[in-house]
This record gives sequence, C-alpha cells and structure tokens, in this order.
Amino acid sequence: MKRTIKDYLLLALKGVGMGAADVIPGVSGGTIAFIVGIYEELLNSIKNINGRTLKLFFTFQWRNFWREINGNFLLVLVTGIGISLLSLAKLMIYFLENHPVLVCAFFFGLILVSIYYVSKQIKRWSFVKILSFLLSGVLAYFVTTATPTETTDSLFFIFLCGAIAICAMILPGISGSFILVLLGKYYYMMTALTTFDFTVILTFVAGAAIGIVMFSKFLSWLLKRFHDLTIAILAGFMLGSLNKVWPWKLLPPNPDLDLLGGKNTSIGNYAEQFGNSQLVEAIGFFVLGIVIVLGIEMLAAKMNKAKQIQS
Repeated sequence: MKRTIKDYLLLALKGVGMGAADVIPGVSGGTIAFIVGIYEELLNSIKNINGRTLKLFFTFQWRNFWREINGNFLLVLVTGIGISLLSLAKLMIYFLENHPVLVCAFFFGLILVSIYYVSKQIKRWSFVKILSFLLSGVLAYFVTTATPTETTDSLFFIFLCGAIAICAMILPGISGSFILVLLGKYYYMMTALTTFDFTVILTFVAGAAIGIVMFSKFLSWLLKRFHDLTIAILAGFMLGSLNKVWPWKLLPPNPDLDLLGGKNTSIGNYAEQFGNSQLVEAIGFFVLGIVIVLGIEMLAAKMNKAKQIQS
C-alpha cells in the first residue's frame, strides 16, 4: 500500500492514540486500531514476521524483508506508540489519580460508539454470531471484575508479562494494561517507563515481541476464515470491557494496584460519598469521546473516497 507523507503523519497519530489507550487499565490499543481502520493491516504485517522473512533478513536481503513485513507501516506506527507511552505515562497516572471520573467517562463514550462501528463490519448477523457477541461480552465483563495480585519482580516474570499483556493489547476490548494490573505489574511498568529503567523495559518488550508475533498469526487466521464471527466476538469483548471504565466507583481496596478498581456504584451513591458526582463534566467528556470517534470515521471515509477518485 503506497502512502504519502500526510498518510504517514496520520498513521503516527493513530499510533499515539493506541499508546495512550494502552496506558489506561480498561482500554485496549486494539480497540483504537479497530476504530481508526488499521487493525487487519496491523495483524497481517505482524503475521509476516516469520521464518521465511527472517531468512531474508539474515541473508542480508533487507529490502525484500522490509517490504514483506510492511516495514514502513510498522515503524511509523510503533514510533507513535512509543512516543505516546513514554510521554503520556506520567500524564495518564496523574489524570487517573486526580480525575478518574472524567477519564473513564471519555473512554466509556469512545468505546460505546466504537462497538457500533466495529459491528458494522459484520455483513450478516445470525443466531450464532449474536450468541458469540453476548457470550464474549459476558466473559470480558467477568475478566474486568478479577482481583489484582502481588507478584515477583524477576526479569523472567516481566518477560512473561510482556508476552501475555501484548496479546490482550491487540484484542479490542481487552486491555493489556488491565492484564498487567491483574498480574500486579501495572505500576511497576509505568514506573519503569517514567524512570527509563531500560533493563525492565527491554525485557518486557522482548516478551511482547515474541507474544505478538505468535498470537497475531492465530488471530489473522481467524479473521480470514471466520471474519464475521471473529468480529462479533471482538465487539462483545469491547461491550464487556465497559464495566471497567464505568466512571462512578467506590474507592478500590488497593489503589496502588488498580486505580480503576473498586466497586461500580450509582451516580447518587458516588455523590453522597464524595460530595460531587461530576455528572455534567462526565457527560461532556463522554460526548467528547463519541465526537472523536465520529470525527475519525468521517476523516477516514473522506480519505478513502479521495483515494478512490485518484485511482
């Protein structure tokens, strides 16, 4: 796929969006990839990093290797993700600590409207697809209610965390950051990012690289063989994940492990406990999340139409 400089700048911004989402426990970078229309290209590009293309690399056929793995696409996207993770980690922690209701309201709106756009990719609904959508939503819901634990800080475990979390990060609706919360390594990794602890970061990245290459092959195969059913399941994951980003929560038992933990409560109960429900502000951020998705969809449609006219 031939891209212009403008296309690559937009792609980098999409990577920034994915990185920002991956920082939030409860929001998936895969969801953002779905929203901005690069999900399947991302999967196919990662899938092409295999024995055949690695042979090209090690036999110094680097141009062919780069073309086969869609290198420009991956490089620009990963650069955007990296910039976002390094620059937004502290900012996201600050907002989660000081304005959790507004952050959650924003992503609640963003994910909710995204479910509609993701579901539009299903050409024909059936009983099996509807059932799969509902069951995956229930599964994602129960995943979001799991309790985080404390775990070892050994590099081997950090490697495993990278391999496991990246699989969730690429799945719409299942947050890799939340998986890190469950593994007791969310704040550990956020601290590593903000303090530039490269030993921990590189160990995590190595695990993530292996995990994503292996998992992307399976997911890409599912999308190729069972496209509509897979989309229904992924949309269900997104629906179930809304539980995690419900804005009004009672204080979690251990906020150092999970800032978005705690029990969901009604707006009225929240207002009684904290003195202010922040309902008006939350509605504003909820609408902002919806507007951003609508804007992205309109921009993508406009760009696709322009490309069709040019071709």
